[in-house]
Amino acid sequence: MRHYLNPDLHLTQGRTKWLLASALIFMICAFVWSCGVTKSYQKPAISRDSKLFRDQDTSIADSSTLAAIPWQRLFTDQKLLELIDMGLHNNYDVKIAVARISASAAAFRQSKLAFYPTLSVNGEASYNRRSTAQIRANGVDINSIPDNQIYDLIATTSWEIDVWGKLRSTKKAQYAAFLASRSYLRTIQTQLVASIAINYYQLLAYDEQLRILDSTVMNRERDVDIVKTLKQSAVVTGADIANSEANVKVAKLQIPEVMQQRREIENAMSILLGTSPHEIPRTRFDSLTIDSSLRIGVPAQLLANRPDVQEAEQAFQRAFELTNVARTHFYPSLLISGNAGWATANTLQGFFSGTFYGSLIGGLVQPIFNQGINRQRLTTADAAQDEAYFTFQNTLLVAGQEVSDALYAFEIAREKELIRTEQIKDLNRAAAFTKELLRYTPNTNYTDVLTAEQNLLQAQLEAVSDKLQQLVAVVELYRSLGGGWQSEENITSK
Repeated sequence: MRHYLNPDLHLTQGRTKWLLASALIFMICAFVWSCGVTKSYQKPAISRDSKLFRDQDTSIADSSTLAAIPWQRLFTDQKLLELIDMGLHNNYDVKIAVARISASAAAFRQSKLAFYPTLSVNGEASYNRRSTAQIRANGVDINSIPDNQIYDLIATTSWEIDVWGKLRSTKKAQYAAFLASRSYLRTIQTQLVASIAINYYQLLAYDEQLRILDSTVMNRERDVDIVKTLKQSAVVTGADIANSEANVKVAKLQIPEVMQQRREIENAMSILLGTSPHEIPRTRFDSLTIDSSLRIGVPAQLLANRPDVQEAEQAFQRAFELTNVARTHFYPSLLISGNAGWATANTLQGFFSGTFYGSLIGGLVQPIFNQGINRQRLTTADAAQDEAYFTFQNTLLVAGQEVSDALYAFEIAREKELIRTEQIKDLNRAAAFTKELLRYTPNTNYTDVLTAEQNLLQAQLEAVSDKLQQLVAVVELYRSLGGGWQSEENITSK
């Protein structure tokens, strides 16, 4: 029995094998070559001895850092803790940042789906009928020309093979953008915790200054009665009575000014809490304690703790990957497309007995001349990458400056507090001695009493400011080191 081979079938099979082998060789070569098209990202390193802090600041640096303490442990005032928790849940800047995370997460998910082929289905139905005049002009019987009906169902697919790493770099860029959006949220949280704490301390400071002013008004009103008694004894004059009464009003005039400032702080703090303006519940200023064990850690920890530094580094990573994407546009794109369909003519009932057809096409698109778009795209991406890198470096420098400023502000405030305490003691004695001299020495002028009392009041008010400056400096140092976004739950879950 003889077997007859179809030479055309044999030739077709040979061509198919040759095409498959050629495609496989091309993809292997392209994969190897693609390793040189895109570059691997290297995170900017910060060495332990980087000069981000002043030398005198690094004298208190160690492996621990104030930023590692969750805000629930740093602050001990229960009302302040409740306010911070309320702000983190209700603040609209936080909600906006959360919405940005959702948007960037969706963009990242979309970039991952770019590796898969697209698929679309299209159904068509057409009905064609020739005009009677046209049929008669051709001398054909009208009844012999049937109407033309065509029903078509087409499925189309396309798939871009990521030969040069364009899709891979795009996915990495979107992931970096997603991480940057999370870091932005942490930056907002850090700033919010610090702002609520600082405003809270300012409220307590204004309360304390109002108590000092109220007490001063009461003391000066008693002084008016004493001066009037001395006037009856001809120790002082009527002018001294007028000066003593004016001295009361000097203290009273400061009260509405402090009350206005306190109201403005309450309103601003209400915005931070995501509520309408209202009175803020709080404790007393003299119940606050100051933690003087300030630990700044080492410069390398700023990258791990400070979210705005992380955000700047992730923005640089995104720009780096987009530069990789721009490079891939100089190389050909490999696109595989195909379609398959089912068609029938003249009757919808006979659709399933129609004809199947299909095609599969593989193509390469190599840019030759496109008005310099690819070159300008790469130039733009390189410039954006440089900008992102310089922004990252500047963010690091600003972080170091803020740490140094907060440390020095705390040291200065603590030094001022020690001196102010001695000053208030001296002024108390001076005011008491001057009043005694006014009673028993005719050469003493009441102006000396006024001066001593005014100096004492000013020193007492500034003593409150000195303590407030220390409290604010601790909060600013905590924020500048990157503290505030890690809650107690985050740390215990690690």
